[in-house]
Amino acid sequence: MQTLTLLAGGVAAGLLAGTATCTAAQGGLLMGLADGRRGADPALVCWFLAGRLASYTAAGALLGLLGSAVSLPPQARAVLLVVAGATVVGFAIRLMRRTRCSAPEPPPASRYQAPMLGAATILVPCGVTLGVEMLAVSSGSPLAGAAAMAGFVIGTAPAFALLGYVLRRVSRTRLARGAGLVAVGAGLWTAGTGLSLGGWLTVPAAPVASGPGAETVTVWATRDGYRPSVVTARAGVPVEVVFEVVDRGCTGTVTIGGRDVALPATVRLPPQPAGSLRYVCGMGMYAGFIHFS
Repeated sequence: MQTLTLLAGGVAAGLLAGTATCTAAQGGLLMGLADGRRGADPALVCWFLAGRLASYTAAGALLGLLGSAVSLPPQARAVLLVVAGATVVGFAIRLMRRTRCSAPEPPPASRYQAPMLGAATILVPCGVTLGVEMLAVSSGSPLAGAAAMAGFVIGTAPAFALLGYVLRRVSRTRLARGAGLVAVGAGLWTAGTGLSLGGWLTVPAAPVASGPGAETVTVWATRDGYRPSVVTARAGVPVEVVFEVVDRGCTGTVTIGGRDVALPATVRLPPQPAGSLRYVCGMGMYAGFIHFS
């Protein structure tokens, strides 16, 4: 019963919440299959989805079996995001070069490359993916964990199939170069989220008062970021950060103090020195600051 419940829950999460976020975050890898003249061949899109299903199912089984020991730390995920973004940019450049080339048509991507790219999407998790991964961990069962992750892939499959169709139609026209530019943007965005998640791309924030001497602060997670984005607390004393959820999305998982926390939750911080502590959503898209003074 638990397995069927998690399978249905994964499908629902994929259809309702993961369609937009995962297609945006991982669609660049699918663009890597697009040929300058043929586009993304339907058979290759199927192989891409098969590879994605296999990697997610295997990851879900491992998460269910070994629990949080399998979960990658934020810094490791950040490196993978940067590498994945650079890979997407490389594919996009290849797409645009083939579009400009008037030489004989190059061979299509192989059936080996397509499932490998699909499997690689596990390395570019969207916010909803992280939530499903935590669900797989909490199941404590390899079968239930695999069911949750497989259901999520099934739920997002229609969006990826539609993206493959659009790529095929676009690549047959002179708009193929535009598709390549979109892929470049997706790759740079993915790499940027990795830099943000790793703390290597920061934007200084001016302190905003939220009550002098506060030892408990409240932050609201919305679809558009954390509100307020900067709060103040007293330095040198323990602080509780109460994260409340307004809308489910990327901000539903926060990385703070080098660990991932599923929201809503209360994060207890030991006494901090004067300065700012930065936290970020699980995808590295949205950040917030706690200013200690």
